[in-house]
Amino acid sequence: MNRSLSAALLLAGALAVGSVAAAPRTVTDPHAPRALQANGPVSVKWGDPAQFTEIRQSSNRFEAERGDWVQQLARYVQTSAAKPLQPGQTLDVTLVDVKRAGDYEPWHGPRGSDIRIMRDIYPPRITLQYTLKDARGGIIDEGEAKLSDSGYLHNIGVRSDSDPLRFEKRLIDDWVKRQLTIQATAAR
Repeated sequence: MNRSLSAALLLAGALAVGSVAAAPRTVTDPHAPRALQANGPVSVKWGDPAQFTEIRQSSNRFEAERGDWVQQLARYVQTSAAKPLQPGQTLDVTLVDVKRAGDYEPWHGPRGSDIRIMRDIYPPRITLQYTLKDARGGIIDEGEAKLSDSGYLHNIGVRSDSDPLRFEKRLIDDWVKRQLTIQATAAR
């Protein structure tokens, strides 16, 4: 009896730990990271995503918080922004605010609050601060970039129709191409 009770308690404990680990993570989880590990010349960090417009103004906060979309965007910034940098240059980026494309419209019925609706009135917006440094640590460029695309539904060239962050990634690509590349190559 004692042995079967120990086995039952051990099994219950394992199930409890497993269910906690399997719980869906949110971007506002206090244990979620607020920066990417240094990996190359670009470092990316962010504050509490609960302060992002995406969550503060969402009509479905639960859906807006789900997943790890902040880390996905940060990883995308890290890899995209590294491409135009010259040898020895480094870039520090802070994601200040994010409003993803689309929004939830709960007035469409019982399941309407679970569906992200894409309309021109819900454009993607990202605000980031950055510092570009040369090999000696001197500042080449720094500032705040406010990225937005009010015509995001009409732009051709979006990579994948299935990527839920395709419109935000397009904003990042445009910033890298239009501003970062010019600054990084001008400093040669």
